[in-house]
Amino acid sequence: MRHYIALVHKDPDSDFGVSFPDFPGCITAGSTIQEAMEMAKEALAGHIACMVEDGEAIPEPSDADAVIADPENRADGGVIVLVPAPEMSPPRSVRVNVMLPEPLLKRIDERAENRSRFLAQAAEKALAEG
Repeated sequence: MRHYIALVHKDPDSDFGVSFPDFPGCITAGSTIQEAMEMAKEALAGHIACMVEDGEAIPEPSDADAVIADPENRADGGVIVLVPAPEMSPPRSVRVNVMLPEPLLKRIDERAENRSRFLAQAAEKALAEG
């Protein structure tokens, strides 16, 4: 299981804030350190799930020494903690039998390197368009 670095910080009169150097924009907070850590797990899982859905590459976890060496990460007294990333296995593919007109199948084969991938991408696009 991979773990990502989270920076936990707390200003006076505020909740505990959590940010992830490897995932800019992935932030959360909690009124207690325990709540902040629970929220951090949820935020990281949700952020990674959205990246996977959008076809974005998931970065490798940064080196802790490199993160703490960055003055910006030390500016507010942030503390490094490790947050486990969810296991993200690709969805299982299922074989289906589809009948297509022969001329259409020929056009698909002329255009696509992988017929199944082409049809899946076309279906995803059609479904996204509504």
